[in-house]
Amino acid sequence: MKNNLSNIKKAKNILDNQDCVAIPTETVYGLAANAYSNKGVKKIFKLKKRPQNNPLIVHYHSINDLTKDCEINSDFLKLFKKFSPGPITYVLNLKKTSKISNNVTNKKNTLAVRFPKHTLTRKLLKLLKYPLAAPSANISTKVSSVCYQDVKEDFGNKIKFILDGGRSKVGVESTIISLVNKPKILRLGGLKVLDIENCLNKKLSLKLNSKKIFSPGQMKLHYSPGIPIKLNVKKPNKNEAYLSLKKKKEPKDFYYYLSKKGDLNEAAKNLYTTLRKIKKDNFKSLAVEKIKNHGLGKTINDRLLRASKFDG
Repeated sequence: MKNNLSNIKKAKNILDNQDCVAIPTETVYGLAANAYSNKGVKKIFKLKKRPQNNPLIVHYHSINDLTKDCEINSDFLKLFKKFSPGPITYVLNLKKTSKISNNVTNKKNTLAVRFPKHTLTRKLLKLLKYPLAAPSANISTKVSSVCYQDVKEDFGNKIKFILDGGRSKVGVESTIISLVNKPKILRLGGLKVLDIENCLNKKLSLKLNSKKIFSPGQMKLHYSPGIPIKLNVKKPNKNEAYLSLKKKKEPKDFYYYLSKKGDLNEAAKNLYTTLRKIKKDNFKSLAVEKIKNHGLGKTINDRLLRASKFDG
């Protein structure tokens, strides 16, 4: 994180030239391009090998910037005041006058928007004359990146610059809420659904597996380390990695854990790093113990369920 300003300016120059850079956020690292540039956005899809029907999240610095592109409503203002900048993404109606590239939205009239909390990315956004389309900086369907090294591992020199902001603090993607018509959760993430419900003072429905893709994170296979995963396993098979929520009393070579004491926030932060490590340690399959399904445990279970759809 040395020479912050010169690194931010370097990232800005590359983005101004309609190219891509990787940026740090509190959730995961993003692969960013000018959201108004067809050329820049197409590069994101190409680099990630991402299906064209999977829309992108657009990152803004302030509400003032957002009003150029989206209709805002009272539910949005309530949530923004309490949770932004932070790990929440809002799906809003797009204005007809918006310059957002059609490639970002898959030609839909809605847009997923977020206000990232990471200081470096906020400084970068403030310098730019456009918002940033930025899905997670990884190859499509694979494990997301939570540090500089993860991005480097996935892309090598294909990305011109990685703005290094240390390790992501939340470690899983943002929670996505649609505020078009009746509010509903489209993706579980780094902000608990209960906290959102308490803020809006209403119960929210979950629409996590839609045949039509309304937002990122709705594809069936996602977040995969590239090996088969079995869930809710009490005892692993021989030669299989075993992932538990908290540290076991008798550590074995094939045991991995997400948190020393079973803290779900810490577990979410360590999830992707641990999945990458298991793959690097050359295990050919992974068994996961049952993880409690509340708070961020719901997000962890969602990620592991989608990762388990791997059949390669």
